[in-house]
Amino acid sequence: MINPNYKYSDITGNVIGCAMRVHSALGNGFQEVIYQRALAIEMEETGISFSREHTMPIYYRNQQIGTRRVDFLVEGVVSVEIKAVTTLDDTNLAQAINYLEAYDLEVGLLINFGSKSLQHKRIVNRKFNQKNQGNPEIT
Repeated sequence: MINPNYKYSDITGNVIGCAMRVHSALGNGFQEVIYQRALAIEMEETGISFSREHTMPIYYRNQQIGTRRVDFLVEGVVSVEIKAVTTLDDTNLAQAINYLEAYDLEVGLLINFGSKSLQHKRIVNRKFNQKNQGNPEIT
């Protein structure tokens, strides 16, 4: 799971490992908040530093226009969005990408506990710090 070619791969790999343990123990069928609480316990026991329901400012043209809470901000650099739906769709992915861009974070995870097997997507914000043009990439 950890790939040294991907930035923050150690962090994302550890979070995915925690999510796998939660999904293995609870299965699918619970509300998102249940998985959030269980993942927080698992990450805490693993020694991962995080903030749950972390309020992040949303900017437009360098002006703050509101706030949004990310499910988890891990190690201050990786956003984690949790879902509990039958299957991830383009809307879930677009939401996670939009949050990465709005928060100006480089890497994020979209994790779905609602399917029979845990689903996870690693997302990279290609617009991070406006250095790169183009669309965010899923790896």
